[in-house]
Amino acid sequence: MKAWLLESLGGLKKLKLGEIADPVAGEGEVVLRVKYAALNPADRYLSEGQYPARPPMPHILGRDGMGEVVALGKDVSGWNVGDTAVVLRSGEIGVSRHGTLAEKVAVPAVSIAKIPRGWTDPQAAAGPLVYLTAYQALNSFGDLPAPAVVLVSGASGGVGVASIHLGKAMGHRVIGLSRGTAKRDALMKQGAEAIFDPTEATWRKKLREHLGDKKVDLAIDNIGGELFNDLIDTLGNNGRIAVVGRLAGPVPQFNTASLLFRRITVRGVMVAAYAPPEAQATWNAIVTMLNTANQRPLVDAVFPFDKLLDAFERLKQGPLGKVLVEGPR
Repeated sequence: MKAWLLESLGGLKKLKLGEIADPVAGEGEVVLRVKYAALNPADRYLSEGQYPARPPMPHILGRDGMGEVVALGKDVSGWNVGDTAVVLRSGEIGVSRHGTLAEKVAVPAVSIAKIPRGWTDPQAAAGPLVYLTAYQALNSFGDLPAPAVVLVSGASGGVGVASIHLGKAMGHRVIGLSRGTAKRDALMKQGAEAIFDPTEATWRKKLREHLGDKKVDLAIDNIGGELFNDLIDTLGNNGRIAVVGRLAGPVPQFNTASLLFRRITVRGVMVAAYAPPEAQATWNAIVTMLNTANQRPLVDAVFPFDKLLDAFERLKQGPLGKVLVEGPR
């Protein structure tokens, strides 16, 4: 089959389009013919050796996507050849075993789900990983008040848009951070109460003026870097910060004293921590919320399979929603 093969760690330049043996459905697994795969910053991190996984090479990246069931392994029930399925985050696909940037992928049957009714195939491919991540970020603090003020950095990315959709559906006030003004109106239409540009020196002052006596209850940080300290500055007493990504790299000169007097809690988000039954139940709850709110995953662009590197470049530029790659034809 055709696949994008990561020949060694060293970045995306180590990806080569080639041929590899078709996957075989093991016990409890299905094989999907990939229709659409979704890209994630973590794919690049793994290729650069910045991720804890060290899979055998050549490796196939791709953590989520959707496709047609073409083979069933032993002891698989509830699925038939010809069914269409979406990949839920399993913790293994695209990390320690071959992923979705290929013609076919073998997936544990407990880690796939039906395409939600009324969703397009691209929307389904774009949904699971980022919405499961956003849901965990919003719900891992059990005492989050409702309605809370939720501040989302990297608001235009996949997890950012998902956080806006789910936070709004949960009754929270969601405010986004996005560079420039080009995406502001689009993000407001997705449900953000306000959008501020974190490259403006006065964005925190504008946020304070917008909130009045309120403070941020939860910051969902998709960016890291210097912005992390600014996010902490916006939090009120018992504020929380959910760490999702580090697109801007390490946090420089972090002063832990900034956590003390407001009793701030910092927690990492790792969607792979969901056991398969928990991921299934959470995904069902997410689909219900999105359908009730008449929201769908936002697809920024779809690239042909042989233009994967162009798709990663689009992801680096900062899309509005998810970047997808079509399965090979």
